[in-house]
Amino acid sequence: MAGEKLGRPVLGVVSGTGLSDMMIRRLQQADPDTIRALTAYDGALASELLAIYGSSAPGPTGVRRRFAPKPEVLVTGTRAMKAHLTRLTVAAAFVEVTLAKSGHSGPVGINILEKLQLMHLPMILGAMLADVDYVLVGAGIPHQIPAVLQSYAARQTASYKLDVAGTNEKHLMTLDPRPFIAPGRALKKPRFFAIISHHALAMRLAGTVEVDGFIIEGPVAGGHNAPARGKDVDEAGQPMYGERDQPDLARMRSLRKPFWLAGSYACRLAEARALGAVGIQVGSAFALCDESGMDARVKRELRGQIAAGALQVTTSAIASPTGFPFQVAQLEGTLSEAAVYRSRKRICNIGHLVEAYAKPGEGGGGIGFRCPGGPVGAYVRRGGLQEKTAGVVCLCNGLASAAGFGRVAASGDEPMTVTLGKSFDFYHQLNTAPDGSYRAEDVVRCVYRYEGQSLAGEGPAGVQVNAQRSVRTNTQ
Repeated sequence: MAGEKLGRPVLGVVSGTGLSDMMIRRLQQADPDTIRALTAYDGALASELLAIYGSSAPGPTGVRRRFAPKPEVLVTGTRAMKAHLTRLTVAAAFVEVTLAKSGHSGPVGINILEKLQLMHLPMILGAMLADVDYVLVGAGIPHQIPAVLQSYAARQTASYKLDVAGTNEKHLMTLDPRPFIAPGRALKKPRFFAIISHHALAMRLAGTVEVDGFIIEGPVAGGHNAPARGKDVDEAGQPMYGERDQPDLARMRSLRKPFWLAGSYACRLAEARALGAVGIQVGSAFALCDESGMDARVKRELRGQIAAGALQVTTSAIASPTGFPFQVAQLEGTLSEAAVYRSRKRICNIGHLVEAYAKPGEGGGGIGFRCPGGPVGAYVRRGGLQEKTAGVVCLCNGLASAAGFGRVAASGDEPMTVTLGKSFDFYHQLNTAPDGSYRAEDVVRCVYRYEGQSLAGEGPAGVQVNAQRSVRTNTQ
């Protein structure tokens, strides 16, 4: 980890989205690190999964096309299907965190989107089995997370209430951790950080649940953003954020909980600390570095456009199936182009962003799942409104493609969706190579150089990799 190498505090954070799919793709590529970590978790399970999904597993016409079942089987599937996806997800989260913790002694966190509720229980359990240090949750109100962490740490069954559209009812999901924990093994309870955009949610959470800190993401941060409090949009249809959307940092300080500032704060650590923050979140700068998992060709194109001052990132109020605003880099050949969007056949074959809905029927017709980014007819048949499908992007496939794990559908390769923050000031402060590339270490150097500290020798007294003084990295 670059920050540890430089003697500076860095908390590395992995994305918890789609981990089962990512692990399967790596098994299909015979990735030795993934196989090693999976075998360390459970040798028998590793052999089983390699036989099903691995590089030598049979498939139609010799092509491997088998993937994890869609998350909705955890509610609607058979007992065997539920058990398989649960084991797969627990293992995938263990593998991801284990690999992130390899080769250094620094802390590692996992970032979870609250809206993706179906996978929370097995994913958090797998991360805790790998001794994850922090759990960070945004894109919603994550008030159920602390109880899950407490239950697992006590080796007790955890529960999570799934939101169901069209009703005030909740569907209760549960998971007993004991079958996954070796006898006598204790699970460390990770610290919990809520990712928020406004002090109001921080005050609500701090008064009702056990929360260890807050990440305050501004509206220019990459990925999903909080909706604007007003309904005004600009000439490009982007939501307009104003004074009401600004967090009151004096109130944040009054909570006496550490907080980090995110969204355009790379290389602005000193400024963030002057405002009362203990650190910053850095996302886009790491997303474009050599070590990130983003497609190498896409990174070169993005860096080139940033250098030329030509890159545009728009805040789309409709692209994400979640309903949250989403930052979309305008890049040729991706789903940001209207022609590419129109030519793609709409499918929903991964399903991490589906929403649960109440099926009609006497006495209750049960729970179904739908996604406005999938086929329009299927969404409408399941009670969705057709107007909600216009402009919606399949982020599951689009973001996986941007990370080099795109699927091949009957209609061809799945096109990419690229997300990035809207501030590129950091790039012009980095020590880049002649071709515009740079390493994660260069980002950490930039962060501390502009704090007015030298990187020579040891850091300031008391500086270490911990929750009180950290730079968070994340490419979600």
